[in-house]
Amino acid sequence: MKLRYAIFAAVGTALVLSTGCTPKDTKAADEQAIRDTDAKWSQSSVAKDLDGVVNVYADSAQLLPPDAPMMTGKAPIRTMWADLLKTTDKLAWKAVTVEASGDLGYVVGTYEIDAKDPQGKSVVQIGKMSEIFRRQPDGSWKAIVDMFSPDAPPPAAPAPAPAAKK
Repeated sequence: MKLRYAIFAAVGTALVLSTGCTPKDTKAADEQAIRDTDAKWSQSSVAKDLDGVVNVYADSAQLLPPDAPMMTGKAPIRTMWADLLKTTDKLAWKAVTVEASGDLGYVVGTYEIDAKDPQGKSVVQIGKMSEIFRRQPDGSWKAIVDMFSPDAPPPAAPAPAPAAKK
């Protein structure tokens, strides 16, 4: 009989402790932290701050740019971004959807790239992007996957002028 009461007391205590010690819901705060990180990331791009852009990536991040192979790790990502920042007048993006659960979160949004074509004419590309973030041991959020693609194909090159007749 004493054993039954001891088991009942232990189970009851465990239930009380487990319900009283549930983790705090941080979903809204996590989503805001990811949104803030993403906005600062875009601002770094607009400012052409290469270190600010690359530092948002985790060391083993994967970048999936359009019309190019996947890149893994900060070194190739840095090279791609250095070229991109040199050849664009502006590259900015904005989060539309931000979700977080546990140590992972994602962003879906839109971007705009303003660049010059080989003839020096301004060309604007509008597209969509998605990013996956992972919470780091220090509580910060780093991008582990970054993918973007244009909404429309690039404009067709002008047709060559017809050859002069002799």
